[in-house]
Amino acid sequence: MDMENPKRRSHPHKVNLHQVNQLPPELGEASQHPLTNSITNSITSNIYKSFPAFKSRNFRLYIIGQVFSLSGTFMTQMAIPWLIYDLTKSPWLLGLSGFLGFLPSLILIPFSGVLSDRWDRKDLLKLVQILGISVSATLTLVTVLNLAEFWSLLILSILGGVLKGLDMPVRHAFVVEMVENRQDLSNAIAINSTMLACSRLMGPAIGGILLATVGVKFCFLYDTISYVAAIWALAVMTLPASKPMQISQKISTWKRLQEGFNYVADFLPVKAIILLLALQGIFGFAHVVLLPIYAAEILQGGEKILGWLSAAPAFGAILSSIYLSQRRQVAGLERLIALCPFSIGVAAIAYAFSTVLWISLPLLVIMGGISTLHISCSNTVIQTIVDDSKRGRVMSFYSLSLIGMLPICNLFTGTLAHWLGAPNTLLVTGSICVLASAWFWRQLPLISKSILNAMHSINRAEKATA
Repeated sequence: MDMENPKRRSHPHKVNLHQVNQLPPELGEASQHPLTNSITNSITSNIYKSFPAFKSRNFRLYIIGQVFSLSGTFMTQMAIPWLIYDLTKSPWLLGLSGFLGFLPSLILIPFSGVLSDRWDRKDLLKLVQILGISVSATLTLVTVLNLAEFWSLLILSILGGVLKGLDMPVRHAFVVEMVENRQDLSNAIAINSTMLACSRLMGPAIGGILLATVGVKFCFLYDTISYVAAIWALAVMTLPASKPMQISQKISTWKRLQEGFNYVADFLPVKAIILLLALQGIFGFAHVVLLPIYAAEILQGGEKILGWLSAAPAFGAILSSIYLSQRRQVAGLERLIALCPFSIGVAAIAYAFSTVLWISLPLLVIMGGISTLHISCSNTVIQTIVDDSKRGRVMSFYSLSLIGMLPICNLFTGTLAHWLGAPNTLLVTGSICVLASAWFWRQLPLISKSILNAMHSINRAEKATA
């Protein structure tokens, strides 16, 4: 808003030292010196040049809200297993709690994809955030009142799993709606991965300090408060009205789900990518399940060591995400996808027998970075080649291959660690990752062809609307 009065406007030779800076609306408006205004505009222009997805206001809001909200989520995901292991001292119960906590996601994610294709995604996300506050507040209350027991934590963990199952496919599909230029989609996905990595770094790092100083209840309190940022961001977004599905509303949910499944099963490039992600979901995250055991027994540490171990993969994820955010081409990502499980497997085998913190931390950084590279590249390729009318359902299977496989990962890893010990468990899972990478390498020609065809179609569509 121009705050000059008419008298000052009538003297053009007088210099106005308080011009309005055109900042993004969510950052507010401020009167600044022309030089400051010029510098700010230059910085903004450079940011938009390097990160073009930030030109979309809704996407900026989304990132601001989620970086705080998800840091609380990752803090809780670290704190609950630590509290359960502290109460039970049982690797099997630790694995069982992880299995049951993620089991609802395994069941609900496909149906969430159907909802994502049928209903308004912004409203669905707001509903999930509001329900998330309720679960997190209950966790806070239970720990403040010293009522935390294995079964109460298990029930609340299951409720959190229900919300994850409803949330993930909607969140992934929603990114496309927030980005105004389809050419910026790969950049948006990379930025989104960076945001996830930053949250994953912030959450466990702060959580480890809170655990060691003021107690686990403050981890859950932080998570409760952090939801407010996400709800605010969704509330102030301005999106065009959602387009109705271009299929008959008489088609049942089961029919829609079957249609999405058949699409994934018949579209071989998407099927191969999702199957590889599923294998990583089962075997490539075993080191995450075993973090409390490594912190407490193998590295002979405590809450602070757990915080470092939990934050280390996120540091690697940030490095990978920065690399991807600077990459403009989708072609070639399929080769990175093929190399990732091999690298994770080798790093996991090396980490398995490390008993020194300064060796374990860099290996976790490597595994975190490569995991993020794998997930983000897979996301970008799928979002590029998939049909718009089935995007939500396809992304539900994408989410299922990650979060949905974690219950199996937790149960398998916990059971194997009970019988073989944590190091031998990682030796087994790391070897399977290496074999999975070899299988996927044979699928590359077909995937590369699909990417090129999709990019040609996108370019033709944009030229036609220009």
